[in-house]
Amino acid sequence: MRPGQAASIVLSVLVLSLGAARPADADLTAFVGSNATPANRPVRGLAVGFALVVLGLEFELSDTASDASAGAPGLRTGSVNVFAQTPFGISGLQFYATVGAGAYQEEGGGLLDTSGATNVGGGVKIAVAGPIRMRLDYRVFSLRGSPQHDTHHRLYAGLNIGF
Repeated sequence: MRPGQAASIVLSVLVLSLGAARPADADLTAFVGSNATPANRPVRGLAVGFALVVLGLEFELSDTASDASAGAPGLRTGSVNVFAQTPFGISGLQFYATVGAGAYQEEGGGLLDTSGATNVGGGVKIAVAGPIRMRLDYRVFSLRGSPQHDTHHRLYAGLNIGF
């Protein structure tokens, strides 16, 4: 075999491999739930994610209402998360685990704090019909800086649409 033929074969295999690669999946989630620290308060948010089979990247924004009577500040977060998920649904359930970092702004009780945050959690996407899924998620946020509460626990349910 001549050197030119070997290079052609390697190039052909590479092109065919790239052509057979699965395209990236994307989804959008609108969610509502509860932030349980230091008292239950409503949270709402939006997330958009992109996945290549098992690993993916998600961008998320959330807003937790304040409750002055419970001494619970409002909390806004923005984060970039990396997740690992089952490569396909199992009986209509697709499980995932996530870890991420971003920023937060906590406001209430005369305090305004903005700094960095990390989060870790997981959940499940439940097939409903076609590209529509329900998403259940639990996250633990660790706030840096000088927040009123260092750790926040959030549970939410959301409508997830794949595209």
